[in-house]
Amino acid sequence: MQLGTASSDLSKEGVSSSPAGGEPEDYDLVRRCQGGDDKAFDELVTKYRTRVFAMIYHLVHNEQDAWDLAQDGFFKAWKSIDRFRFQSSFYTWLYRIMTNVAIDSLRKKQITGGQEFDDTISLHDMEPGSDLAPKSEPLPIQKLERGEVRARIDAAIAKLSPEHRTVILLKEMEDLQYHEIAETVGCSIGTVMSRLFYARKKLQTLLKDVYENL
Repeated sequence: MQLGTASSDLSKEGVSSSPAGGEPEDYDLVRRCQGGDDKAFDELVTKYRTRVFAMIYHLVHNEQDAWDLAQDGFFKAWKSIDRFRFQSSFYTWLYRIMTNVAIDSLRKKQITGGQEFDDTISLHDMEPGSDLAPKSEPLPIQKLERGEVRARIDAAIAKLSPEHRTVILLKEMEDLQYHEIAETVGCSIGTVMSRLFYARKKLQTLLKDVYENL
């Protein structure tokens, strides 16, 4: 299993736009993996390493750490592949492993975002379209990708707790639905909505001038 370490690899690989894209093909590869086929897992690594690296990098903001954590995550996935039960997409299952690896690393380094919200504040009774639900308006992340503004956005996201950072990135950059995020990070939909609500509120405060100048 080889991830590679060169950043140039990222620009050479295609990235699927759908979280469940290629699912039948993935299932075939997983079955081969469960039968002991190492080459089948190498194909899954090649297919998803770019997306995995990008997700982890946006959490840890360090290229070498992102590669190392991705390698660790893929190793954990390989060891756990026999427990995959085809009840979700392989992508969702893999991303749950990767986010756990990244968040565990951040916690060990004692990187936190303060006490900007409390998960015990339940939003589980909300409908996704209700007035108090996380707003669907996009953050400036996808509109402004370079220069000083991009750096401001990255710095603001880095101030969030690992849990907040994860749901923001999965929603804003991966465009996952609430239930997909919940499955990926291993919590309830209500907790996802709560984290998004408070994370967006925090980011909008930190990036007030960016929003005003869009």
